[in-house]
Amino acid sequence: MKIFKSILFLAVLASIFYLITLEWKKRNTPLPTELHPIVAENRDILIQKASEKGINVVITDDFRSAAEQDRLYEQGRSREGTIVTHVEGGESYHNYGLAIDFALKLDDDSVVWDLERDDNGNGQSDWMEVIEIAKKLGFKSGADFQGSFKDYPHLEMNFGLRIRELQYGERPPLQ
Repeated sequence: MKIFKSILFLAVLASIFYLITLEWKKRNTPLPTELHPIVAENRDILIQKASEKGINVVITDDFRSAAEQDRLYEQGRSREGTIVTHVEGGESYHNYGLAIDFALKLDDDSVVWDLERDDNGNGQSDWMEVIEIAKKLGFKSGADFQGSFKDYPHLEMNFGLRIRELQYGERPPLQ
């Protein structure tokens, strides 16, 4: 029984140490202030590859601060407008520079979020062609989100990190 109590005491002590270490890392790891370089590079490749297929892509959003995320979250809730996000500041891959949003740009420079549009005339939705290109580049698509909320314009590269890990200071490699 004495050995069991000692092991239990050590396990509790190790858990406390682990939690303190996590909290220290969370407080001492700076938040990103721009799009991750690998995400930025693949964003540019996505735009180029889509253009080669006759699809003009415009990036409507990329890095977003936690304060900007909170303002978006308030939209349709405490501020006028329609709900465009279900996550508050610090809970979005945008806040860590790991996500972009896109739309289709027309010849008249207007921007549309039309999932059916086939301006290059190849019988496929331009939107889904962009998502296909993005997935080949390593992006995950919000169109594939489970549950009732599909975020069709959203593309992310999370490098295998969950939001919780990012909140506690984990960061993807820069190269």
